[in-house]
Amino acid sequence: MMKFALGQRWISDAESDLGLGTVVGIDGRMVTMLFPASGETRLYAMSEAPLTRVQFNPGDTVKSAQEFSLVIERIEEVNQTLVYHGERTDTGETVSLRETFLDHFISFSSPQDRLFTGQIDRFDWFTLRYHSWQHLHQQQQNPQRGLVGGRLSLIPHQLHIANEVSQRHAPRVLLSDEVGLGKTIEAGLIIHQQLLSGLASRVLIVVPESLQHQWLVEMLRRFNLKFAIFDDERLTEATADGGNPFETEQLVLLSLDFLTRKKAAFEAAAETHWDLLVVDEAHHLTWSEAAASTEYQRIETLAQDTPGVILLTATPDQLGHQSHFARLRLLDPNRFYDYPAFVAEEQQYKAIATLARALQQEVPLSGDTAAQLQQLLQETDISAHLSLLKSADTGSERDAAIDALLSLLLDHHGTGRILFRNTRAAIAGFPQRQPQFIGLPLPEQYQNAIKVQLSFMANQTDEFKAKTLLFPERIYQEFEGSKTSWWQFDPRVEAVIALIKQHKYKKFLVICAHADTAIALEEAMRVKEGIRAAVFHEGMSIFDRDKAAAYFAQDDQSAQALICSEIGSEGRNFQFAHHLVLFDLPLNPDLLEQRIGRLDRIGQTQDIQIHLPYFIDQPQQVLLDWYHQGLQAFDATCQTGGAVYQQMRERLLPLLAQSAPDQTAVSAVLADSRALNSQLKQQLEQGRDQLLELNSSGRGQAQQLVEQVRLQDDATILPLYMLKAWDLLGVQQDDRSDTSIVLTPSEHLQGHYPMLDEDGITVTFDRATALAQEDIQFLSWDHPMVQGTLDIVTQDTMGNSAAALLHNKQLPAATFFVECIYLVEASAPAELQLGRYLPPTPIRLLLEKTGKNLAPNVPFDNFNRQLKPVGRQTASKLVGALQSTIHPLLAKAEAYADVQLKQLQQEALRNMHSQLQAQQDRLQALAKINPLVRPEEIAHLADKQQQLDQYIGKARLRFDAIRVIVVSHD
Repeated sequence: MMKFALGQRWISDAESDLGLGTVVGIDGRMVTMLFPASGETRLYAMSEAPLTRVQFNPGDTVKSAQEFSLVIERIEEVNQTLVYHGERTDTGETVSLRETFLDHFISFSSPQDRLFTGQIDRFDWFTLRYHSWQHLHQQQQNPQRGLVGGRLSLIPHQLHIANEVSQRHAPRVLLSDEVGLGKTIEAGLIIHQQLLSGLASRVLIVVPESLQHQWLVEMLRRFNLKFAIFDDERLTEATADGGNPFETEQLVLLSLDFLTRKKAAFEAAAETHWDLLVVDEAHHLTWSEAAASTEYQRIETLAQDTPGVILLTATPDQLGHQSHFARLRLLDPNRFYDYPAFVAEEQQYKAIATLARALQQEVPLSGDTAAQLQQLLQETDISAHLSLLKSADTGSERDAAIDALLSLLLDHHGTGRILFRNTRAAIAGFPQRQPQFIGLPLPEQYQNAIKVQLSFMANQTDEFKAKTLLFPERIYQEFEGSKTSWWQFDPRVEAVIALIKQHKYKKFLVICAHADTAIALEEAMRVKEGIRAAVFHEGMSIFDRDKAAAYFAQDDQSAQALICSEIGSEGRNFQFAHHLVLFDLPLNPDLLEQRIGRLDRIGQTQDIQIHLPYFIDQPQQVLLDWYHQGLQAFDATCQTGGAVYQQMRERLLPLLAQSAPDQTAVSAVLADSRALNSQLKQQLEQGRDQLLELNSSGRGQAQQLVEQVRLQDDATILPLYMLKAWDLLGVQQDDRSDTSIVLTPSEHLQGHYPMLDEDGITVTFDRATALAQEDIQFLSWDHPMVQGTLDIVTQDTMGNSAAALLHNKQLPAATFFVECIYLVEASAPAELQLGRYLPPTPIRLLLEKTGKNLAPNVPFDNFNRQLKPVGRQTASKLVGALQSTIHPLLAKAEAYADVQLKQLQQEALRNMHSQLQAQQDRLQALAKINPLVRPEEIAHLADKQQQLDQYIGKARLRFDAIRVIVVSHD
């Protein structure tokens, strides 16, 4: 039975949050305990009291109720109460402190204090805590950190670009992949990785107004990044509170229109510090040597003061080559300051690209190509590579030589470090386009309306007439005054309805030029056949557009058709649908490509059926034939369409401006367009910068990156860890399917758990499941729920004090071991990425009674499997009996840990210097031949190296957890 005396201090094993208790009454076999910190009183039976005597040891620092602290030198027992003798920390005075006058609010968080005061946790908590530190250590050094967690397919070129760009200090790049290759995903991956690594903390994304909510949803759904949209309402609210509204959020999303229209918003954004600026659809920023648009000027101001800038455009040359130069100028105005000089310099890049093509195609390498390579790369000894390539032998050595030379050529490439351009010609995996033409007679109602309309347009331009005659339903509406009656007789409407009915379980995206046409088509489908359809047009709020898109995207009780005005052809992704109806056609070939690109994009799983209703022998057929026969635009991506249109428009527009086009003239235009298109395609192929494309697609390294991420996806370490953590934290798990789990809070849930509310949440560790079902969270090491779990386990005290039994008859009974976990910690600003070299590192020590460390020969998991749990009261008694023996072992453990600390510091310094010096040396060499290497990049690496030297040198040890193991033969 425990011995109690008035004034003694005890702590409750079951209610440690009550604070220190004082014995205030002893009556027979009962003891009364007052807990002054909480004002609670408890009555216990002496024989079964769940209490542990609080007893400190020499060397400990304790606080008195009078709020001075004492370093204990000697302990004396007087009338069964303890008196601590020692020196005050504030005055140095020698004083005595009776245990009765200890601070009531003392809390025990250090491992040894919790152990010796009986606050002993289940030993599986100790296991979880140690494993959590191991996982944190490994993930800080994981080279794929930030790449594994996105809800996205593992597409090589996307992962390569993100990995290449995101590891740079303040990256400034132009992502210009063709439509459908995933620029938004690349940008999201870069943002995600920069945020996780600490290279960025404040991000501003500027997009066209129509894409705001899509970006918002994509960042949240794919990367769990919560951006705040700033618009008029948000600006008004924030301004009313005073201060700069943009300082209230770390991740901000706004429209280019809002930034241009609202001067106050622009000025506030410009006054705010951003680490990363992302601008989508950057081709809307127009610039010339004579003048720059307001949009361009606003972005230019932001880009000048923001370290990292990412521009996105699928069509870098859409508005002309000078416009392309203007975007490069935003990235590096010191480098791209003169357009004529840039044009002249580009000629050299073409020669480098030609050499790259020859390097890949010539077996053996010709003498001329070898001489050109030697001349261009004269500062590097490439003789061994050339010697190997001049033979006809093939194999891994030859491939390695080609790769090495391509890397050297890329270093000479003027825009190779800041421009990433993937084309469909270089990326495989796209579906086929299967156009289906539906020729229909022009209704009499339209014929009459067109005759009248032509009489009013005698003095109009051919372009105006063409844009009018291509839409006979609008001509009819203008004269009839009705916006709905036209669909009652238009055969195109019946054809589209019949098509949708024929494929009743398929999704149809219908695109037309004008909002009122889209609205009328939805009404026709609903009234005529009860087809569920949603409309999507510029007259709707962004919220309503998102609702319509979601209604179309969902599986159950969803719209079979989404009917969009032209706004639906920019930015939105509907690749889950495979049927596209082009109710009319735009004059701009690039706009047509954007329309088809809503479905024809990477990730599309089936061939795309393009349905084209049109009126026979009318301007609509001329335009359709021009696209089909002149450009082959319905069969494949047409990069040359804009250029052909510019050269042929003077002949094409008059034909589109006639109600009955001259067929001979039409045939001539089609033939000449076809020949011109073929010629431009050949020129484009010859001018293709295959070296740039090779770099952008990863040159074979990208597939290795995919395999590395896939290996992490397939590993069972994360699921096993999370399942164990959920069990101990009190999170209920129920299988929803073979690959998904429903999590709900149980009655034993300890505190708040990230992302979990009363309704629960469904999660999966399977990427395919997450891609197929967007309502399921995809858990990876990067996910906030996983990160939150690691934080909960490691930042709390749970598991830092434990005891266990070891049943082993080969060891004498009552033999004991002390297992200590020390943590190597170092602090530094996040942007230095200290964790890549010296992350939080657990040091495990296993000491037997003589102080010998057995950990190197006794692995943790093997040892852990042999242990059995022990009840808290029994554990407390065992620890109490061993307390005087354990104390000296702790001093030896710290000495062991200190030796390992110094070894880890030396290793971290060696790795850091090796990596950063290699990067610095490469950039310095590269800067001599490629002016796009910014001096600040090199200076940053040197400064980073110097700072990391200091921070690694200041690494310290922290005692994190202790476990006592006693051998038992029972």
